Amino acid sequence: MAASGQCLFCRIAAGQIPSKTVAIGDPDLDRALYAFEDIQPRAPHHVLVVPREHIATLNDLKQDHALLAGQLVLAARAIAAARGLSGPGYRLVLNCNADAGQSVFHVHLHLLGGRVLGWPPG
Repeated sequence: MAASGQCLFCRIAAGQIPSKTVAIGDPDLDRALYAFEDIQPRAPHHVLVVPREHIATLNDLKQDHALLAGQLVLAARAIAAARGLSGPGYRLVLNCNADAGQSVFHVHLHLLGGRVLGWPPG
């Protein structure tokens, strides 16, 4: 796992690697999180929401990250609403470790929408 200085998502959130930023629309959430378009979208709307703090996996969350975890969901909800996905629906995905599909070891939430999403996933 990459240290925070080498982490792809840390570098994207810091502006060191270009990305297509997605507005969250809340200054408090913007300070704690960064949202951007996935470069390999799995749906018409595929946005990644990452904490600016480097946390490798969900297993590394601590009790003092509870607010941050909630902010990830609230940010995704705001982005979904701004994109008109609230009515038709959207999916939020958090993967933990390689067997679950986590390929970048920095906690991130996937917001997927804009098409019918089958169940079960994967």
